[in-house]
Amino acid sequence: MEYQNLFSRTAAALKPSGIRKFFSLAAEMEDVISLGVGEPDFKTPWVIRKAGIDSLDRGRTWYTANSGLAALQQEITRYLDRRFRLEYEPSQVLVTVGGSEAIDLTIRAFVNPGDEVLLPEPSFVAYAAIVELCGGVVVPLVTKAEDDFRLTADALRAAITDKTKLLIFPFPNNPTGGVMRREHLQEIADVLRDTDIMVLSDEIYAELTFGGKQHVSIASVNEDMKARTVLVNGFSKAYAMTGWRLGYVVAPAPVIDVIYKIHQYAIMCAPTTSQYAAIEALRSCDGEIEKMAESYDKRRRLIVGGLNEMGLECFMPGGAFYAFPSIRSTGMASMEFCEKLLEAERVAVVPGDAFGSCGEGYVRICYAYSVEHITEALTRMRRFLKRG
Repeated sequence: MEYQNLFSRTAAALKPSGIRKFFSLAAEMEDVISLGVGEPDFKTPWVIRKAGIDSLDRGRTWYTANSGLAALQQEITRYLDRRFRLEYEPSQVLVTVGGSEAIDLTIRAFVNPGDEVLLPEPSFVAYAAIVELCGGVVVPLVTKAEDDFRLTADALRAAITDKTKLLIFPFPNNPTGGVMRREHLQEIADVLRDTDIMVLSDEIYAELTFGGKQHVSIASVNEDMKARTVLVNGFSKAYAMTGWRLGYVVAPAPVIDVIYKIHQYAIMCAPTTSQYAAIEALRSCDGEIEKMAESYDKRRRLIVGGLNEMGLECFMPGGAFYAFPSIRSTGMASMEFCEKLLEAERVAVVPGDAFGSCGEGYVRICYAYSVEHITEALTRMRRFLKRG
């Protein structure tokens, strides 16, 4: 069989994830400190795990409704109102298999072949791939360290054409840690007013913002933005529930109806056990979120201080749990730096160009690890740089 002649041309042309490449390499080596994968090092809080165990003990192992447990949809609306002042009806919530499914569903719901999708970069690797699989055209919007890796109104305005269908809005940002404050969101809203451009707002890191400033959703800016925003979130980051694979999408009723149809044919429902656990998470774990965020904040300051001290200029991230230092001072390209660091000192970080070509000259370092883990990684990196 000549398989290469049978594959979808689009699927065959997709580039492998740069994140997974380094994660796989690190897994094959001994004594590696991996700062590559964005996964909390905390255990899922016990009260959440117990709720999942109790659901199994009671034999709750059947399918739920396609859209998710009604009680979970209700708790999600209460959570969004309580934490971010966003009011939705439970019928506007669709429970998904992680935030990743929610992103996929949203892009597929809107993008036709040839449609342009605006994507601030550097950004999470999956967005562009999904757009390409839909036949859409990714239009990168370069964010810069001098702008604190925010999307500017001028950059957005300059990129809009009559083919623009969707703006992906990934803030707090992976990999840069950039955030958008209310005044910046208002500027974006002003540009979008009187257009038909929809917004996919990926808010998976919404609970992880620092400096005493809470995340503000772009959907909360005004009614026009709420009407054009599809909000994506999930339980992986805030509740340390990565392996539970649970997310959700919230949108205006006509939008959720179309997204729901795609979900029906692709996925029967999100994992039942995870849904029962998530109900408990939303009801009782606000305090756990804050404890984890406080710990991440300490690690953030430790790693950024260490990177700057060793000569790798690093922006102080305002959210998520990533540092994005420049490695240009070393004279190495991002891939070269990561390969040599892994080989010489057994420290795994991710090349910045995995998140878009404008990420060249940077690397992503995840600080969702213990202080001891981070301290040892910094020691090894310092030694690596001294050797030149």
